[in-house]
Amino acid sequence: MKIIEVIKVALVSLRSNKLRSSLTILGIVVGLFSIITISTVIEMLQKSIEEGVSMLGQNTFQIQKFPIFNTGGPEERSRFRNRPDITLDEYFRLKEKLVEAHYVGAEQWTFGTQIKFGNKETNPNIQVAGTTLEAFPNNKWVINEGRAFNDRDIQRYENFIVLGNDVAKKLFPNSNPLDQVVTMNGHKLKVIGLLEKQGSAFGQSQDNFAIIPITTFQSFYGKRSRSINITVMGYGKESYNDLIEIASGYFRTIRKVPAGEENNFEIFSNESVLTQINDITVGVRIGSLVIAAIALLAAGVGIMNIMLVSVTERTREIGIRKAVGAKKRNILIQFLSEAVTLCLIGGILGIVLGVAAGNLAGSFLQANAVIPIDWVLIGVLLCVLIGVTFGTYPAYKAANLDPIEALRYE
Repeated sequence: MKIIEVIKVALVSLRSNKLRSSLTILGIVVGLFSIITISTVIEMLQKSIEEGVSMLGQNTFQIQKFPIFNTGGPEERSRFRNRPDITLDEYFRLKEKLVEAHYVGAEQWTFGTQIKFGNKETNPNIQVAGTTLEAFPNNKWVINEGRAFNDRDIQRYENFIVLGNDVAKKLFPNSNPLDQVVTMNGHKLKVIGLLEKQGSAFGQSQDNFAIIPITTFQSFYGKRSRSINITVMGYGKESYNDLIEIASGYFRTIRKVPAGEENNFEIFSNESVLTQINDITVGVRIGSLVIAAIALLAAGVGIMNIMLVSVTERTREIGIRKAVGAKKRNILIQFLSEAVTLCLIGGILGIVLGVAAGNLAGSFLQANAVIPIDWVLIGVLLCVLIGVTFGTYPAYKAANLDPIEALRYE
């Protein structure tokens, strides 16, 4: 009950100087608002990116021509473009060597394709992949109905196609797509399988694609029209990093990369993408912390100032409290409580507004709403720390006032 009474007295004191208290609280609100808003947006983006880049299966990485992120200028982009394309022959040679892997798959992609069935057609934005059988587990593609193509289908250049969920619904809203024949770029393809729904990332569907055998893909678009991506799945987490090193070594040998020269290919994994994302966002976080630290420091100085003014204005009150038996620690706790209460009110407002603003900003990027629990807790702790740090001197000054002199104060 003593704690409740202390808080009640603190609130009464703050209400007696509403304008001054509001201006002081504003500093805390601005500081916490900036931290929480930026942290909320970053966490929303990170979660959405994690969901989006986790298209590879567990313990899986990909060998590709280009890096997943290119932050360099025109010269660096030109250097990546001048790398030799990864070919199907290089894939087969790596697959033969890499006996340490569980699956070694290959895939090629083309974008902006239209698929037709009868009088129905998709928008011209379908992604089409030419793959080997191993690409299915490596990309977490699961067959919902029908089957995936097999090695024989690949060897015989079969005109088979597996449809993503969105494509199947668009072309076959009221009928079963299996064994139907669709048309893609003038080529007729038999539907042999349907994929399970994969959902969306950043508000964009991940089911708007179709898969055909990689040999069929190359017969349509040419063997050297696009670089191949090679996906590799390991047997377990323990051997995963070693497998990356082994695969990189084998592929350097296949491509005859001289010792001491950098790779002319990239290794991409879910983990590597998340590491790069964290490297990019860490600068934004540091910047927000610097801004928030300045705002909170100014707010802390404001709290010290208002508490010192409060001590001066309430000198006679302090004298009366001491005269009726209040001890130094009672006065100290009272003024510290007022400082912490002031900070917590501003902090809670800043946190609530920051989470709301962060989620509003993230919604424009089609990211899922989040509450950054860790930063909320850090914000509350910061409020208490600021209140104690900047409220200690005024509270100490109040606690050490001479009761006789205090009672004489007008």
